[in-house]
Amino acid sequence: MKTPAETRAIFTSLERQHPNADTELHYEDPYQLLVATVLSAQTTDVRVNQVTPALFAHYPDAAALSRAKPAALERLIQSTGFFRQKARSLLGIAQALVADHNGTVPGDMNALVQLPGVGRKTANVVLGHALGVPGLAVDRHVLRVSNRIGVANSDDPEVVEQQICAALPKTAWTRASDTLILHGRRICKPKPLCDRCAVRSDCDFNRTGQTASLAPAARRATARRQKTTTGRAGRGGGTARGRPAQHRDR
Repeated sequence: MKTPAETRAIFTSLERQHPNADTELHYEDPYQLLVATVLSAQTTDVRVNQVTPALFAHYPDAAALSRAKPAALERLIQSTGFFRQKARSLLGIAQALVADHNGTVPGDMNALVQLPGVGRKTANVVLGHALGVPGLAVDRHVLRVSNRIGVANSDDPEVVEQQICAALPKTAWTRASDTLILHGRRICKPKPLCDRCAVRSDCDFNRTGQTASLAPAARRATARRQKTTTGRAGRGGGTARGRPAQHRDR
């Protein structure tokens, strides 16, 4: 793994390549970002942004969403995939917000991860962008890019979060996550565009010529998760293949 100084230098270069990195989800308040982030599992931010205007027109706050009829909610979010599971999660979240938090989104990690279907990734997105609490969200892009470059060394999102946060000041956590996500979408894709990468000279993946971004144990663990959850998806009623939304956010 890179030293903290090396990690900070790498992020400086990445931030120059992706200036003003931010979430690409559209939102106006913590409630909207929480809902949008839940919907973003196994789909694109572009798709979520197409769905949420009508969704928020029908359910402008947690109280309204908590009273939604499942079938009506499912119709509004169907195009995001896994719509039945996502609808159950959103209803559970809204009902918990009303019952336990007066309908507002709590600004605390421990409280957020107690909400149905909310893990550290979703919590960190909401904390960092909508509530002003530093947080480093780790999704599949962050996992892939951070391990390839060498600023992290684990297939466990929580460990990767800890490793990167330990090397950066708190004020940089949210921007660092956004930067890695954009780099993963634009440059360091599953088949990377290394000739376009601002940190290729510092990247372990580029230097060693490895063919995978994570260790063999991590690839085996990912394969096991995909095999298990593909079967669940077949019974879960969603429209997309792969892992259901509640298993993606760790």
